[in-house]
Amino acid sequence: MELEEIKQGILGAVRKAKDTTPLVPSITNSVTINFVANAQLAAGGSAAMVYLPDEGAGMAALGSAMYINMGTLLPIYEKTLPLTVHSLADHDHPWVLDPVGIGLGGMRRELLLSFRKEPPAVVRGNASEIIALANLWQLDSGMAADGVRGVDATDSVREARLAAESLARFTNGAVAVSGPADLVTDGHTTVLSEGGSELFTKVTGSGCALGGVTAVYAAVATPFFAALTAVQAFNTAGREAARRAGGPGTFAAYFLDALYQAAPEEIAGNPFHIV
Repeated sequence: MELEEIKQGILGAVRKAKDTTPLVPSITNSVTINFVANAQLAAGGSAAMVYLPDEGAGMAALGSAMYINMGTLLPIYEKTLPLTVHSLADHDHPWVLDPVGIGLGGMRRELLLSFRKEPPAVVRGNASEIIALANLWQLDSGMAADGVRGVDATDSVREARLAAESLARFTNGAVAVSGPADLVTDGHTTVLSEGGSELFTKVTGSGCALGGVTAVYAAVATPFFAALTAVQAFNTAGREAARRAGGPGTFAAYFLDALYQAAPEEIAGNPFHIV
């Protein structure tokens, strides 16, 4: 793809999300649920947070796309997540996976391993999570799966490129790797998006919110453009929020304002390049 084609794809995704207000349910981290929902609303989506098995499966059928975040698992999720993913597959609805905390426990590992059979349209995570998921699914990552420290990354975005491209090709979807510059790939075209702010690392739920907004765009665009548009929107809004904020608390509020106010042309115009 050429740069102009990519910009037009981003413009289209932003406009369509704002025009159609897609319903995008989430099963997400209980620590960050409010921030995720508010970010989805600011981007133009309609949010619905669920956790019970019948609700997950039902909302998977009803919504246009879905976000699943592995951050704070409850015992009931052993039933909820497989039923939800089966329902998404049955209805051919795209979903976004955030493999937070991969490697921390047996239930998390088994659930993530099960998703290989009915994979997401988009995987979003930090570099270490992406490498670990590629290794768990026995895909080529070029790296050992020993870089996860809780929910933090100890690997670089550059080191995760091969794993991201392998995952994207396997799922026939896209992967977004968060870092100082965010990498987005469909396994064939790989882009680095710049901007954002260091203050994202000081606000709990920034990555979770990015996954939720990616799902909003997945409801109206291809996986590649969903992932890239979300990253571009966050980098645009993050840069503007950092300009106005005095610290993490005001940054979070200014970020939601900036995400809501960002014009499609601003989001498409955020600096990015093909690598």
